[in-house]
Amino acid sequence: MLKKISIVALLVSIGLVAQAQQDIQQISLGDWPELRGPHRDGTSSETELPDSWSLDGDQFLWRAPFGGRSTPIVVGDRVYVQNPAGRGPNLQERVMALNADTGDVVWEYRFNVFQSDVPPHRISWASPAVDTQSGNIYALGGGALLVALDKNGALLWKRSIGEEFAAFTTHGGRTASPLIDGNLVIISAAVSNWGEHGMRRIRYIALNKHTGHIVYVAQPGGRPYDTSYSPMTIRTINGMRLLISGLGNGGVHAIKPQTGETVWSFSVAKRAVNTGVVIKGNTVFMSHGDENFDTVEMGLIAAFDGSESGTISTRKWSTTGVKFRTSSPVLDGDRLYQIDGGGTLHSFDTETGQEYWTQRLGNAQQAPLVMGDGKLYAGTNGGSFFIIRPHADRAEVLSQVTLPLSTNSCCGSEGTPEQIVSGAAISNGRVFFVSSDAVYAIGPKVAKTTKGLAVNEKVSPGEDPPTYLQVTPTELTLLPGEQVELRARLFDKHGRFLRESTPVWTLEGLKGTVTNQTFTAGTDAIGQAGLIKATAEGLTGSARARISRPLSWTETFENYEEGETPPGWANMGAGQFAVTTLDGEKVLHEKPVSTLFKRIRVFTGPFNASNYTMKADIRAPTRRRQMADVGIVAQTYTLALYGTTQQLKIEPWEPETERTVKQPYAWEADTWHRVKLRVQTQSDGQVLAQGKAWAVGQAEPSEWMLERLDPVGSHEGSPGFFIDAEFGAYIDNVQVTTN
Repeated sequence: MLKKISIVALLVSIGLVAQAQQDIQQISLGDWPELRGPHRDGTSSETELPDSWSLDGDQFLWRAPFGGRSTPIVVGDRVYVQNPAGRGPNLQERVMALNADTGDVVWEYRFNVFQSDVPPHRISWASPAVDTQSGNIYALGGGALLVALDKNGALLWKRSIGEEFAAFTTHGGRTASPLIDGNLVIISAAVSNWGEHGMRRIRYIALNKHTGHIVYVAQPGGRPYDTSYSPMTIRTINGMRLLISGLGNGGVHAIKPQTGETVWSFSVAKRAVNTGVVIKGNTVFMSHGDENFDTVEMGLIAAFDGSESGTISTRKWSTTGVKFRTSSPVLDGDRLYQIDGGGTLHSFDTETGQEYWTQRLGNAQQAPLVMGDGKLYAGTNGGSFFIIRPHADRAEVLSQVTLPLSTNSCCGSEGTPEQIVSGAAISNGRVFFVSSDAVYAIGPKVAKTTKGLAVNEKVSPGEDPPTYLQVTPTELTLLPGEQVELRARLFDKHGRFLRESTPVWTLEGLKGTVTNQTFTAGTDAIGQAGLIKATAEGLTGSARARISRPLSWTETFENYEEGETPPGWANMGAGQFAVTTLDGEKVLHEKPVSTLFKRIRVFTGPFNASNYTMKADIRAPTRRRQMADVGIVAQTYTLALYGTTQQLKIEPWEPETERTVKQPYAWEADTWHRVKLRVQTQSDGQVLAQGKAWAVGQAEPSEWMLERLDPVGSHEGSPGFFIDAEFGAYIDNVQVTTN
């Protein structure tokens, strides 16, 4: 849930949406505002870029000791990076602004990772994105927290995608970088929600970049095999602007970027596609490094026609058996360059797929290629940074610099050369890249003066008739009596904005009213979830709304029928929750759909709740000497009983074990135990989490059994549940009260 903004501010921001349709993107020649640069394809139009450099030479501009995994973003005289900050109990993610001339820190903004399976050494995979119109910065953390900052590093808004959409944040840490299009900031993630969006799917989520309100949620593919860090790109193909990227369901998908409507899908892999695509005319070039659907070989690079629609199965050409894992390709006229996961650079003919040459750069490769001034720039996992001039029949290595030995035990390979796992950025005659230990800048001491625009994209006005009706905000979490201003917006068949409409509004499954475009939730609308529908010019669109229970509340599940679930609780579908009868009483039963997604977090909202106590009864069976892990969540902290290991734990962030407090606890199978968690923000900003557990029917312990004082604690978060159960678990008698 966002903090409230004024109706005037909301109307202004919505007005900007329409304005942005005509002048959707302007990027100066010297800027690199997103992961793949101004053209979103890893190329720069700049000339006179460095041919070579050395750690003790004139072309070595500066080194700043802020290592990580994200690609640097450069706009104006600022370099923006996303990286870990602190260690152990103080570890956070951070967005930094550095002076492009000196590497000096201008500002930094830190935020927490919580309720995530990503380990500490794999956070900050994503890169920030900078809006060149406002200078605002957008960053998606490893724990699926999306933050919007102004050019001075002040927080504008944030959305906890991990809680609101139950984002699946894996051990691999794969996090896709945000993309900005007109008035939208767009992310992709494996998420669950409620209702028809309750099953875990790979979805695009578009937000108003000024307010953080959800504009659309698109679902172009099916069930995910994994998360993905494939970068998004936008191109006009056959007269239609398309947002295209690989996703965690083994395919490449195209949607209309302003509406989220699916245009086509091209599925080839049994696991995630983690590389980006490049486009030449109508031809889309993609690659991946995992199992193919149709061959026994691993890996693929292929070309297909992006002007088609629906399911695309025909390829112009393809080559299998080479594992292109994470490095995205670049185009140079009729040549396509790509690095495989083993560190070999390949050159392909764009029309036929013929391979012209290969060049070994190392033994392992994750960083994508960047091209400018006829040269390729690439770092390797082995700590070498290459400058290469490709020729028709060979690759000429102009420069190879091996970085110093790493001292970063968190994110690099301590004692070996600093790893480079992210791409470079080109700006004003300079090249910037990030290693496990530092940010590097090479090039002239005085930045080149670049004039003109690298991108000046204008979108023609839409043409009647309208074919799509969009209601915004499209995902709402409200309290009883709360109001929200709605808009109904019409688009044509190409996804271009036409006009706002004054529709007929109806409600489905909700109590409340819509008056003068304003929805007011009923004061007795507690625990509801449904649709706010708009009908205009023969089209229907809708917004999804759930009405959260204000603190305090109790749930015994006695008012539900068998098979029902509480409305609006996020992630219920992914875990296959349903009310059932056990020992004559109604309880909530969780039975996992598969072992792949048996680790479930359910969030009940509101997401900005703070300073409250939660308790519940939990129970689990034993099968094959295995017992579930079950617990409750309050203000992003988890109190859980671990059945197999017989422990009670408080965990702010499970893989960061230095934050975990625990003690032995005898939890018998098929018996009810009560867990109680109190979280309170202290006057100094630290957060105290206290927990206890006891067998139902026994007296509550007078003292807290576990305490965790968090120096970088989370100050708000949704009540919820945590379950890791291969054979299911039960929950009953839930109570949430203010402290």
